[in-house]
Amino acid sequence: MMSPKNETGTRSAPGRVIRALIGWLLLAIGLYFAAALAGSLVAANPGWREPENGITIWVETNGVHTGIVMPMANDIADWRDLLRPSDIRDPRYYSNHVLIAWGEARFYRETETWADLTPAIAWNAATGSDETLMHVDFLYRPGPQPYRRRVTLTDEQYFRLAAAVRAQFETGPDGRAVPSFGYGPADAFYAAHGRYSALNSCNSWTGRMLREAGVRVGIWTPIAGGVMRWFPPKD
Repeated sequence: MMSPKNETGTRSAPGRVIRALIGWLLLAIGLYFAAALAGSLVAANPGWREPENGITIWVETNGVHTGIVMPMANDIADWRDLLRPSDIRDPRYYSNHVLIAWGEARFYRETETWADLTPAIAWNAATGSDETLMHVDFLYRPGPQPYRRRVTLTDEQYFRLAAAVRAQFETGPDGRAVPSFGYGPADAFYAAHGRYSALNSCNSWTGRMLREAGVRVGIWTPIAGGVMRWFPPKD
């Protein structure tokens, strides 16, 4: 007969493994959020100062994701050769500003709302995916909102920002972005470059675009709040 000690030990081994795995997972999550906080608090481009006059952009969030709102066309950059009215379900919504964001394809397509999020989709995005998309909303005369913060850039800074964002779009032989319809009448998805992961999230992308323009923002911003904290409301 097996001794009670051995029987107890044998039966509890799987439980110990599960508890250990849960412990390591919680530790990893805690370390991730601690690193995200630290990265968002340390400034890249610390000498940047917002000019009094220049080109207005907006940094926008839905509370979890972030993106950048830019004019459809001005003397510095023109998106009309890349993004066309036919890219959206209702071309009447083609407008004078674009909100551009980047993210993981399956997450974008299958998670229109947070109620659609499943553990499989979240795990796929967190562990890494080469399938990425640009998400573009067409906006008419965007104004200040709690979730949308105004930022002024010089011509040179805006040129660098627009060039960095444009380089993220995959283009076809005709030089156009490769579109597919979005969630509603006024948005679209486009094929994109880049690999998505927990270390390179949509919010990390927003921070990187702003850093490349020379704007002061955190050195690593995987969480929406880490981006938005650098752009307090003004209006």
